[in-house]
Amino acid sequence: MGTLYIVATPIGNLEDLSPRALRTLREVSLIAAEDTRHSGRLLAHFGVETPLISYHEHNQRERRQRLLQALSAGDVALITDAGTPAVSDPGSDLVAAALESGHRVSPIPGPSALAAAVSASGLIDGPFLSLGFLPRERAGRRRALARAAASGLPLVIFESARRLAGSLGDLGEVLGDRRAAVMRELTKIHEEVRAGSLNELLAWSATVTPRGEVVLVVAGAEETNASGHDAEAVVRTLRQSGLGPSETAREAAAITGLPRSDLYRMAIASDPRASVGLEGQLPSPDQNALENPLGNQEGPE
Repeated sequence: MGTLYIVATPIGNLEDLSPRALRTLREVSLIAAEDTRHSGRLLAHFGVETPLISYHEHNQRERRQRLLQALSAGDVALITDAGTPAVSDPGSDLVAAALESGHRVSPIPGPSALAAAVSASGLIDGPFLSLGFLPRERAGRRRALARAAASGLPLVIFESARRLAGSLGDLGEVLGDRRAAVMRELTKIHEEVRAGSLNELLAWSATVTPRGEVVLVVAGAEETNASGHDAEAVVRTLRQSGLGPSETAREAAAITGLPRSDLYRMAIASDPRASVGLEGQLPSPDQNALENPLGNQEGPE
């Protein structure tokens, strides 16, 4: 029975590939890569000649059985385009299938955009929520943020540079003006770490044309007691994101723990065209909201 190695690869600087990771990539019989062209250049740089097979979100189901067969004959390494596989990247289903089939799974830790951003933000010293990539459309993005805000925990978000301003604006409206940091092109030549409040970062984003890959880190909310005003703010946010009264009541109940009937009346009375203007923390969630802050949204790296 072969071993499935989960191998972290550089997110930018090639010197971050560990000696153990390099040795593993040379010794396995097959490497499953998110993009064989991208990973092929990395492997060629280090003189690794191990055969490659593509494994990504569009073919992972059909590739799974082939990779399990390969594991029956030898060891396989799973890599992604950058960072740690199965963290906001394909891989978790293959890991689960390998474990279920009795194969050994061994992580080869190393570069991670998530860990790098948290460590350089100065905003997180305990639990946090990693939201991965937010929905591209504004309504879906605001719904995801409204759910996540219920925990009051710090947030880590992956974003594209071209959507940075829109996400910063939504974060400020849904969460209030929390402290935050924009991490751009981590470990690369044009690496940039910019800290400030969400409003300050939004103003900055309007004066520049950021490029590259971005990670947003947002501080947790200051503790405050739940109030009817807070519940109304949650309802307004969800209504403005495009949800109808019934859906709003259901989502708001998960976030606030308040009776759905009361929230439904608020939703009926709420004008979805009104400005949101959340000030301070959203109310304390019930346990279900903490355990599933994104609802049905796909999570993250």
